[in-house]
Amino acid sequence: MRHTTLRAIVLAALLTAIVSVPTVLTTTVRAQSPPGGFPDLVAGLKATPGCLGVETARTASGKQVIFAWFANKKAALAWYDSDVHQMAKRMVFPNAPARTPMADVPDDGTPIMAIASLTPPDNTVAGQGGAPFSQIAIELYRPLPGGIALGGRFAPSTVTVPGMRDIPWSVFAARNQQ
Repeated sequence: MRHTTLRAIVLAALLTAIVSVPTVLTTTVRAQSPPGGFPDLVAGLKATPGCLGVETARTASGKQVIFAWFANKKAALAWYDSDVHQMAKRMVFPNAPARTPMADVPDDGTPIMAIASLTPPDNTVAGQGGAPFSQIAIELYRPLPGGIALGGRFAPSTVTVPGMRDIPWSVFAARNQQ
């Protein structure tokens, strides 16, 4: 019994550390009106059919990040073709050549996570009258089988992950009270 209690305390401390460290290192991006007439990307994403969820964050290095989960390639393309995304794209890259988006992404019904990250300009870039950012990237990811979620997930629960062990907190707590 004493060993079980000690184990529960150690696990609780470990989980607290795992949960607290990212919170200390990052600051959530506050919901604000986008500057200079820039479209509200988060609202646009949330309004896109097939968008399963959106999260925003600011990393310890200063990047502003949007995480968006889509049900499949068709939903991600719906966002790409949306008025909000096209307006943002034209504002940032007015002379970008036409291209076929996600040409290398299979259309097999698998969920897609898009991560858009932007680093505000440093003083050197801003001083040169450069771009309104020093880094911008849009990266696409698909779930790999496996993983564990204890009491919830970062990704929306509607994102299907083969082999994901999703354990409700109540089940974990009940197991550790024995």
